[in-house]
Amino acid sequence: MDIDTGLLPAFARGCAVLGSGGGGPVTIARAAALQALEDHGPVRVVQPAELDPELLVMPVGTAGSSAVMSERVGGTDEPVYLRDKIEELYGAPVGAVLASEIGGANGCLAVAWAARVGLPLVDADGMSRAFPRMDQTVMQLRGIAPTPAVLCDERGRTVVVDRVTGGWLERLVRASLEAFGGQVATSEYIMRGDQVAGATALGSVTRAVRLGTRLPDPLVTGKVAETAGSILVEGLGYDQGRLVRVQAGSEFLAVVEDGVPLAVVPDVIAMLDTRTGEVVQAEQVRYGLRVSVVRVPCDPVWHTPEGLRLAGPAAFGLTGLPAPPPPQAPAAAMPETPAGTAFSPSPTESAESAESTESAESAESTRASGPAGREAGA
Repeated sequence: MDIDTGLLPAFARGCAVLGSGGGGPVTIARAAALQALEDHGPVRVVQPAELDPELLVMPVGTAGSSAVMSERVGGTDEPVYLRDKIEELYGAPVGAVLASEIGGANGCLAVAWAARVGLPLVDADGMSRAFPRMDQTVMQLRGIAPTPAVLCDERGRTVVVDRVTGGWLERLVRASLEAFGGQVATSEYIMRGDQVAGATALGSVTRAVRLGTRLPDPLVTGKVAETAGSILVEGLGYDQGRLVRVQAGSEFLAVVEDGVPLAVVPDVIAMLDTRTGEVVQAEQVRYGLRVSVVRVPCDPVWHTPEGLRLAGPAAFGLTGLPAPPPPQAPAAAMPETPAGTAFSPSPTESAESAESTESAESAESTRASGPAGREAGA
């Protein structure tokens, strides 16, 4: 499969869903990917078995706040600076690019940067979604060394971090953000080709394309009735009478109805604007917004005891909520998706139905900004 300008919109929407309400604004990263594809042509997506076992695989992403990312789009040479320094440090050539996290902006940036350095993109990533910390990766669980890691900006100013754990890497990147102006390009958990299959979340790129084409049925469809503390969604249409609370931090963390969790981190929880089908970030939730809430299972590795300790409910301060059951059988392989396939929201209440319900309620009186994915300031 190649990601070209026709397939990019579906891929970007899938990345937005996998951001689970965080991960940074996809709009700007999608534009960067579109420009890179127009300048350099399609990006080839390869399976781990196709990688040269001796060549390096370079995970890429950015760390910083979503507010900075929205105003400071960066440059085009960050992947070149990262690649050149990594090859110098490791004494081997880089053979492929890997998204550090597929969720949110970093999934699209991986496409843009693969195009700019002329390398294939691996059909895998480090998280299977977006998480706020750099050490919340499958590579961390599988014992891949996080360092030497490379940080740089669009001017080529570069910092190398070495001989630290994943937790310390997160702390040091956080400390460097002020000097870098609030945003930095990073590569960490660098691997050789023969390590990728056993140390990453597999199939992430094709999964994002599939999700961007069609989503699962929603857990609930309704309107946002409250945003203080947690988000209250009041059911509309077929869900009339239901009250569902969504806990949120940097990402959406849990969906609870009558004290029963419908979805809990580490699984992906996403909100879509019912009228437009666009993905809503946690920081964009506001009173009166018509939304559909969906759950997407994460990679099964996050349901292991080690995975839950690193990225389960307790890791985000949620107590008293059981972790969701692990996914059933893995999803079937995605059929080849034609370029330009339109996004199709899952079967939910139509915009017209929402409007009629709103009209019936016309007698009624009619989030604070959050960090981006891999937010080093979380």
